[in-house]
Amino acid sequence: MKEIHITQNDSNQRLDKFLMKYLNQSSKGFIYKMLRKKRIKYNGKKGEGNEKLQIGDIIQLYLADETIDQFRVQKYVRKVNKTFSVIFEDEHILLCNKPLGLLVHPDKNNDKNTLMDEVLSYLVDKGDYNPKKATGFTPAICNRLDRNTSGIIIVGKSLNALQTMNQMIKENKIQKYYLTIVKGVIKTPGVLKGYHKKNIKSNEVEIIDAYEEGSKYVETHYRPIVSNSHYTLLEIQLITGRSHQIRAHLSKINHPIIGDSKYGDNKVNAYFKAKYHLKHQFLHAYKVKFTECPEEFKYLENHSFKAELPYIYREICDKEKLKIDF
Repeated sequence: MKEIHITQNDSNQRLDKFLMKYLNQSSKGFIYKMLRKKRIKYNGKKGEGNEKLQIGDIIQLYLADETIDQFRVQKYVRKVNKTFSVIFEDEHILLCNKPLGLLVHPDKNNDKNTLMDEVLSYLVDKGDYNPKKATGFTPAICNRLDRNTSGIIIVGKSLNALQTMNQMIKENKIQKYYLTIVKGVIKTPGVLKGYHKKNIKSNEVEIIDAYEEGSKYVETHYRPIVSNSHYTLLEIQLITGRSHQIRAHLSKINHPIIGDSKYGDNKVNAYFKAKYHLKHQFLHAYKVKFTECPEEFKYLENHSFKAELPYIYREICDKEKLKIDF
């Protein structure tokens, strides 16, 4: 019999979800079968699976060591070089500046390092995460960015921090701001509203004016910072966070992002590619602001954090006379 003592990083989640992480090669059916047969007990009693774990709870596994080994594969963290920079870090969260070209999570077509690989390797090196001792929790990313969008990523280093940050993002209590350069001159701030419709096959998004089945409401705020005779540097506040939302929304109002091969202007893209070797959209998640925070995270309330622009973006801003005080 093996006992698992629930710590802070394991608490505040359902019993079945914890067991699926702990016995990570098993099926949900197997977990529930073992609960029904009392081969897995919760505080010495039959567990239903929907119990909310608390610090100090004990889970008993009446399973052979061979069975546990069969269904439990320990997470292996590869040692990789760190290409992101740290903006802010404490025992709860890590804010990092993701470089251009780096995937956040692995995908089936990519065997290169991802930001998640780099973050876990960094935390292991610091002694903040030990995969051999972890029972179920792995530090995880709270917000996602496309491969070619740079900027701030929030990492939850504890389960409580991860859950809290995710909820705050959902409730827009962590405000997210982006910088981008668009075609055309925009002189006044504006609010864009519509419905997000995604084509799974082409991985492209259309913003439509009226609701259609399967579409989702989107809202994007923009504020011009500086313009020249052809382009405008915008600050974008993302109210909803749908895939390609900013890119598709700006394209819809005929102010596409420079360098954007999916939603952009071919002539504009060719100019920036020839002059600056820009091969992707100019979009940088440059700032997050914490507004209303729960008690444990009050120290973050009303604080903003910024991510420095990549060199290629600073060069474009300087030479196109679209400078920003950063």
